[in-house]
Amino acid sequence: MENRCLPSSFFGDLRSRELNGFRVRKRPYLGDLSSEPGGFGTGVLSVEHSGATTPPTAVSFCKTSRNSHILAVSDEDGYVSFYDTRRSLPSYASCRERTAESRVCEWVAHSNAIFDICWIKDDSQILTASGDQYVKIWNAEKRKCIGILAGHTGSVKTVCPHSSNPDIIVSGSRDGSFALWDLRCNSSSTNRFGEACLLSTAVVKEAHASAPRKRRRQGKAASMSITSVLYLKDEISIATSGAVDSVVKFWDTRNLKSSITQASPHVEPFVRKETIRHGITCLSQDSHGASLVASCMDSRIYLYEVLQLDKGPVKVFSGSKIESFFVKSAISPDGAHILGGSSDGNAYIWQVKRPESAPGILKGHDGEVTAVDWCSSEVGKLATCSDDFMVRVWNMKKGGCISARSPTAIRKRITAVVTECRKQLLDDPPACSISMDDTFQALTGASADPSSPVGSKVLEFSTPKSGKRSYKSFLREEKEMQRSPEAALSSPSSVLNPPSSIKRRTIRDYFVSSS
Repeated sequence: MENRCLPSSFFGDLRSRELNGFRVRKRPYLGDLSSEPGGFGTGVLSVEHSGATTPPTAVSFCKTSRNSHILAVSDEDGYVSFYDTRRSLPSYASCRERTAESRVCEWVAHSNAIFDICWIKDDSQILTASGDQYVKIWNAEKRKCIGILAGHTGSVKTVCPHSSNPDIIVSGSRDGSFALWDLRCNSSSTNRFGEACLLSTAVVKEAHASAPRKRRRQGKAASMSITSVLYLKDEISIATSGAVDSVVKFWDTRNLKSSITQASPHVEPFVRKETIRHGITCLSQDSHGASLVASCMDSRIYLYEVLQLDKGPVKVFSGSKIESFFVKSAISPDGAHILGGSSDGNAYIWQVKRPESAPGILKGHDGEVTAVDWCSSEVGKLATCSDDFMVRVWNMKKGGCISARSPTAIRKRITAVVTECRKQLLDDPPACSISMDDTFQALTGASADPSSPVGSKVLEFSTPKSGKRSYKSFLREEKEMQRSPEAALSSPSSVLNPPSSIKRRTIRDYFVSSS
């Protein structure tokens, strides 16, 4: 087992340009996806220890910009490995010999498979959820366990931190429960290795247990496993999914007696009594919490708007073979793309605003794609892992312009702009000559036939005049909202962007008022 210390550059200085006091990131590009041949930022990594290969189970890029090149990989043998994706990564032909060159460190974190990993506290710590029924908290630099979350009676399948307070954690287990943890609490005991053990602050059992049904002549009982948990951006609500059906449940952490609402692709009641139920394998949300994505065992990925859950999924994505299903999926940080890893050995990528278009297919794996992740600071960079013992790092080659910020993020950024900068924004609005859609068509191979709704090529231009009109109208809207705080409070957007008021609106408040 490799046991070298992390280099001092692991937590290096943040490298960014400054413009008018604001941190500016390089604009990424979207074009052809490639993990071959090996090179800087792309390549193939072989997951092995002491010469023996093992299937990877989870991948996760660091979340801060300065460390986002570090990729954490967990596997079935209980190892956690860190890789530096800035280095020249090997190609498929040389990955067995050259993977060690990109590996920063590795260690045995659990005695069983690790199903989920999660960075917290500016990448200084990492959480690992394992089949040994524990969640462990690790000092990432020293690779030292600083705490154990104990209490689940089944494999821990998923873990997620609070959206703004990394000391609060939610985990989901195969035992059918999800639990809340506060890392600031004193440990209840220590194990034989001297590691502190913490107990949960709240537990919800049988969160996705199936309703009582008539006994069938054949067949086994449905699994009640929790497959995914998410802390929503309102800092109060939690979303959970299970293996029993395609229902996403939403919970208010202040009152966990029952879920406050739920979402399902089947808005209307089932007509047939024996309808097959498809479980959900994964949940993810964009960086602003407006959209939630659920990958389902029915070979589809459903996108929900958090403030319109009662309407069911607003968009549906499909692309893999009918006999396959999506193991894991993730929406990009800017909310513009969805990445799905399938049991057919491929990964698929869609444009969120064009769900009907054919997805881009990422080929190269020889087994089920078990996990996917986006790099938070480089929109075009992503990672996939598979049962073929390989991790592939993909990069979008230069081909077109894609904004690293969604319209929601742009709106927030403009709100924070000081008065002296407003004139500059009006006089010199940003412009892009080539739209993201054009380069995505090159990835999917869409036809250029003008009569085709998905193959027509339309260039989008932004003129200073139109930019000035849109920004001025935005300023007028903001002024009206400031004059009428009651209107801002009653707006559904106050759930994700709460006004500065004593009364705090949450997801629960919105659904209670609407009913």
